[in-house]
Amino acid sequence: MRRAFTLVELLVVIAIIALLIGVLLPSLGSARQAAKNVSCMSRLQQLGVGISMYLDENKGALPQLTVDIGGKAAVIGALFGGKRGSLPAYGINVYGAARRPLNRYLSLGNVPDDQDPTTFELEVYRSPCDRGGEVPGFGRVPSFYDLLGASYTLNDHALDSESRATLVPLAGGKMPQIETPTKTWVLGSHPIYNFQTGEDRGLVDWYGPRTVRATLLFADFHVGGPFTVPPGIVNTTPDYRFLPRENWP
Repeated sequence: MRRAFTLVELLVVIAIIALLIGVLLPSLGSARQAAKNVSCMSRLQQLGVGISMYLDENKGALPQLTVDIGGKAAVIGALFGGKRGSLPAYGINVYGAARRPLNRYLSLGNVPDDQDPTTFELEVYRSPCDRGGEVPGFGRVPSFYDLLGASYTLNDHALDSESRATLVPLAGGKMPQIETPTKTWVLGSHPIYNFQTGEDRGLVDWYGPRTVRATLLFADFHVGGPFTVPPGIVNTTPDYRFLPRENWP
C-alpha cells in the first residue's frame, strides 16, 4: 500500500517547491527580458533599412516632416515615421501613418489615409520594452508608442536643448557630415533622452529593473545596446554620441 505523507513531510516538500520557484523565477524573468531586448534591436534594424533607402533618395536628409505650428513652419522630428499618436501637440495626434515620411520605405501593407478615424497599428515601431515614462506637462504615460506613434526617436537635438540641432537641421535639410559613424547614433529608443536638459523623465525599467538604458541604430547602420544612459547632460559617452562632430555648435 502507498504510504501517506506525514504533515512534516508535506511541509518539507512545500518548502522545497517554494525554494525552487524562488530560484527559477528570476531566471525566467531575465530570459523574458533578454528576448524583449533582442526583439527591440531587431525592429530597430528593420527601421534602419528604411532609413538607409530614405537617405539615398532624399540627398542625405533623414526622414523629417515640416508642419504649421501656430502659423510658423517647424520641422518635427517625432513625425519621422510610425502611427498617429495621442499627444495633442506638434501634429502628433493629427499626422498618421500615411503622412509620416519613413513609412513608405517599409513594407507596411495598405496604409489608410490620415483622415481615417481609426488608428493604423505599426508593430515595427513598437518596442516590446516600451514602458513609457514622464512627459513634461502631461505626467506619466504607459507607452511612448501610443503617445507619439513610435517607441523610437531620431537624433535631432542634443541633451542641452531642443534648439541645439544634431542630425536634423532646425530648418530641415541634409544631415551634416558625421565624424565617427560607428559612434554617432541616428535612431534610438526614447530612454536615450531620459536626462534631457538635466531632468529625469523616469524612463526606467525598459531594459531591466531600475536602470535607464537605450538601444541605438548608428550612422553606419549597425545596432547596439542596451547602453547605459548616464544621468546629467552627457552628449558623448564611450558607447555613443549625439553630436556629428566633437565641437559641434
